[in-house]
Amino acid sequence: MSDKKKILIIQNIHQTGLQLIKNNPKYEFEITDDTNLDNLKKKIIDCDAISIRTAKLPSEVIEQGKKLKIISRHGVGYDNIDLNSSKKNNITITITATTNAIAVAEHVMFMLLNLAKRKSMYDETVRQGNFSDRNKLPKTIELWNKKILIAGFGRIGQSLIKRCKGFEMDVLVFDPFVEEKIINNLGGSKVIGLEETVKEVDFISIHMPLNEKTKNLFNLSLMKTMKKNCIIINAARGGIINELDLNEALNKEIIFGAGLDVFEKEPPEKDNLLLKNPKVFLSPHTATFTEECMIRMAKETIQNIIDFFEKKLEKNKIIII
Repeated sequence: MSDKKKILIIQNIHQTGLQLIKNNPKYEFEITDDTNLDNLKKKIIDCDAISIRTAKLPSEVIEQGKKLKIISRHGVGYDNIDLNSSKKNNITITITATTNAIAVAEHVMFMLLNLAKRKSMYDETVRQGNFSDRNKLPKTIELWNKKILIAGFGRIGQSLIKRCKGFEMDVLVFDPFVEEKIINNLGGSKVIGLEETVKEVDFISIHMPLNEKTKNLFNLSLMKTMKKNCIIINAARGGIINELDLNEALNKEIIFGAGLDVFEKEPPEKDNLLLKNPKVFLSPHTATFTEECMIRMAKETIQNIIDFFEKKLEKNKIIII
């Protein structure tokens, strides 16, 4: 019987992460891109550890892992993992806590600029040979001196504020779990009430976890209180914004635009109205998909497993259930 710890890698990761265990005599691993639940139930039986990206890991799969000790999430969100089953079976869940903040913050700015500067419309005008129509085009929006609300101020929010300050924006922060002095030290102002704050800001960037309190938090009722030039960016989790409400708010010009990297259901249904809405800038949950970030995430995903078994895992990488 082998003494090696077996790692099941659900959804392949960057080779730099695999190199940490490829020639390590203490570990063996198997990669599967088949996320069918019946397949995972069979694969998990003799595994000591799992690396997982965005695939669902429900209770019915976790319960089959009689040897399973750790689930290492390739990312920071963990709503795809059944927490109750993990806790019941004394399974540790880790995240790549220090790896993706820069990539996501840059992606938010990328979306914000594309929307504010009407990238699609302006680009299409030139490509269609209508350069001379430039004076007929609707004007764009500056970021300078505008108010942005960062809703959620973990590592991503704290990375984003640095980029916003580079554009000389006025940054408000909503996060009841972060001390005011931390926000102030980074050049932001802490706000207490979300409902009151959204009335005065020009941009909103969401960086909250998805849970019972945040699901559909951004709904039509809240959007009706926002400025007409407001742009909402969501690179956190789908479901925090009510998608039907968002589509209505855009069509009725209640708000200006939205940037979505995430959806309530992924991949989104083909009849999702937001896919055809020209006021939405979309990306397929790829805010972290820089070459540099993929390397960092792969390394930390596997290193978390190694550190767990060697009893030197950092506490900030562990999810407290």
